[in-house]
Amino acid sequence: MARWPPVTPTPIHHILSSPRASAFGTLAASTLHLAVQAPTFRLHDVPCEKALKVNDNGGLSASRRLILVGLGSVCNILIHDAALAGSALALGDPTVNLKDVTPTVAPVPELPPNEERLVSLFERTTYSCVNVYDVTLRPQATLTGFIEIPEGNGSGIIWDTDGHIVTNYHVISSALSKGFPPGKVVARVAILSSDGTRRSYDASLVGADKTKDLAVLKITAPTEYLRPVVVGQSSKLKVGQRCLAIGNPFGFDHTLTVGVISGLNRDIYSQTGAIIEGGIQTDAAINPGNSGGPLLDSRGNLIGINTAIFTRTGTSAGVGFAIPADIVSKAVSQILSFGKVQRPSLNVQLAPDLVAKQLNVRTGALVVTVTENGAGAKAGLNPTRRGLAGNIVLGDVIVGINNAPVKNAAEVTRLLDNYDVGDEVSLLVERDNMKVNLSVILEESKE
Repeated sequence: MARWPPVTPTPIHHILSSPRASAFGTLAASTLHLAVQAPTFRLHDVPCEKALKVNDNGGLSASRRLILVGLGSVCNILIHDAALAGSALALGDPTVNLKDVTPTVAPVPELPPNEERLVSLFERTTYSCVNVYDVTLRPQATLTGFIEIPEGNGSGIIWDTDGHIVTNYHVISSALSKGFPPGKVVARVAILSSDGTRRSYDASLVGADKTKDLAVLKITAPTEYLRPVVVGQSSKLKVGQRCLAIGNPFGFDHTLTVGVISGLNRDIYSQTGAIIEGGIQTDAAINPGNSGGPLLDSRGNLIGINTAIFTRTGTSAGVGFAIPADIVSKAVSQILSFGKVQRPSLNVQLAPDLVAKQLNVRTGALVVTVTENGAGAKAGLNPTRRGLAGNIVLGDVIVGINNAPVKNAAEVTRLLDNYDVGDEVSLLVERDNMKVNLSVILEESKE
């Protein structure tokens, strides 16, 4: 029996354009920032409007009602999922005020006085430190994208406003080993100016000394970019003093590390193979790339040139060494004047400490050989020799230089470094169980 008035079903496109569906579309669009468009449904390649045609009695067949219910379920699912997505993107309850969940940020306090002094000291001295790159070495990119820092890349210091740069010999040893003469470009030097700009310059060789592990370079740069380091005195240092190291470890330029002077008068076994006497030991972290950089006291004065570390891992173990500023200053002055270090010498060969002890020499420096017509020979020093019976006859043992005691061979070299070629010094020697004074005019080393 037909119903009156006949029931007219709502077409599917009306359902999809209903307020509920429109609300869903608006919600999804406003939350996801995506354009939402209702899909066009087709059943057996027939548009939905035709597929859902009303039957003769004004109703829908069972199969068509099932289809309509299914489409309604799809819409409900889409609306539900969009609501969940919108909720997730809203990061919780939309009624929560962002200010209520934002933590209070503490104001930046003033630095303690000791930190303020350290910051000020770094800002004042860091522009005296430079990057030094051996021109014969090139960094190589790895598969991870990191750059391998060649061993010859290190640090240096600005010595004066003429553009002289002081660094370690071993930092540019690759170029020096090729016999590059003075005036030849052997490195690139990068300078950081106070405005934060990095500038790079070719650096030519002025001179170098392998035994001191020092080299002097020359760049041509505007004087406003050259901030010379202030050279201090290393002879007055005391163990326990605060010190600072600035350098470029692993290529990280202008890195500051802080420590104390851990020891004095250490023998430094340099990477050049030479032993440098009177070295400064520090626990300030010194790593590859720090070589040639400054070691400063708490006033910002140069007290040493960082040169080596004692480690089993290749990185800092809290035992670093620096060439004392007194040695650096004298060597640099000679290189600038003569193109090389003029080492005053007696021109004699001294026995190593182990050999001297085996020969029952407990203190002093045993003379083994004397260079003919050298300073020692002219002063009358006696060498060690063999007697007629084949026995060893000990030569003179140097026990003092200008009233300063000599305990071993290394102290002879260290004490003579305080003098210049041509200076006259007094030697106190032991000879046949007697003390003898000799006067010697120092000569340039013939080694």
